[in-house]
Amino acid sequence: MPLNCGIVGLPNVGKSTIFSALTRAKAEAANYPFCTIDPNVGIVPLPDPRLDKLCEMFKPRRRVPAVVEFVDIAGLVKGASKGEGLGNQFLSHIREVGMIAHVVRCFDDPDVIHVAGRIDPANDIEVIHTELALADLETLDRRLDKLQRQLKVQDPNLRKETEKEIVVLTRLRPALEEGRPAFTVPLEPEEAAYARASFLITMKKELFVCNVDESGVHGNAYVDTVRRIAEAQGSEAVVICGKFEAELADIEDPDERAQFLADIGLEEPGLATLAHSAYRLLGLRTFFTAGEDECRAWTIRAGDKAPAAAGVIHTDFEKGFIKAEVYHFDDLVAYGSEAAVRAAGRMRQEGREYVVQDGDIMFFKFNV
Repeated sequence: MPLNCGIVGLPNVGKSTIFSALTRAKAEAANYPFCTIDPNVGIVPLPDPRLDKLCEMFKPRRRVPAVVEFVDIAGLVKGASKGEGLGNQFLSHIREVGMIAHVVRCFDDPDVIHVAGRIDPANDIEVIHTELALADLETLDRRLDKLQRQLKVQDPNLRKETEKEIVVLTRLRPALEEGRPAFTVPLEPEEAAYARASFLITMKKELFVCNVDESGVHGNAYVDTVRRIAEAQGSEAVVICGKFEAELADIEDPDERAQFLADIGLEEPGLATLAHSAYRLLGLRTFFTAGEDECRAWTIRAGDKAPAAAGVIHTDFEKGFIKAEVYHFDDLVAYGSEAAVRAAGRMRQEGREYVVQDGDIMFFKFNV
């Protein structure tokens, strides 16, 4: 699965404004549909107070945060699955991302055109879900046709696997016909693997982003509607005021940024919440390396073992992996120094089967 997040939604819901604030790279934004045609890609540093603390303690020459890749995809409209607007092109971009950040307009403003002529978050979400489901239905039917022909092969093992996949895809088809996402169909882990093999858009995890105006930063009736929908499908919803976030992104002074947030009653930027939610829903975790030369946050998948984590740094580390010295960030804070952690017996040697934990600080030993 790709380790990136696609920002999708109807035209004029604030996708490009939010993307620009995330990346501090000004994507083209305008008050008309389809101003974004090619997907903009931005690499966003992940805010992490743990890395800040490591830098405070080790005083390294370089600080390198973990990152999240966001892709700003142009607005979908009703009929996109049939090529309306620039539907086919946009849908292909969505297939290439690891998860979806679905921006929903949750503010009233007569000066900003709504493609449907009214503000209705539930309907907006339904339009996107329906178009993605119909696009998946075409994909699924093509895959089923190929699998039916594959049943004629002589290899009994291949035929057995093909039959299993056909059963799963056939179970998904009624939901897609009704315009419901594939992930709403309960599947066992093995069955879900067959579904993902067809690269269905609606099997991707979805995070709702409620774009509000200045009066809605602490919620409103539109946000409540989105949260109910998110909860019903086992998703999450975050609230962002695109206008505030764009202004905040232009403020360099930390004290001025803190005062700006305090003035609007927020403890942290909404975009920080978005980045963390996307990172978590992508199934990503962070381990650290720390020293005088560099303090760095490294990204792995949840469940990765020590050799795979070593390979994130360099492929030679994974090939020649011997062992890893490991201690946890919480222990470093509790004992005050790496030497104290070692003296307390909290630093340990781990082998190839060790599952790396979020917040581990690691030093790898290898031989090539």
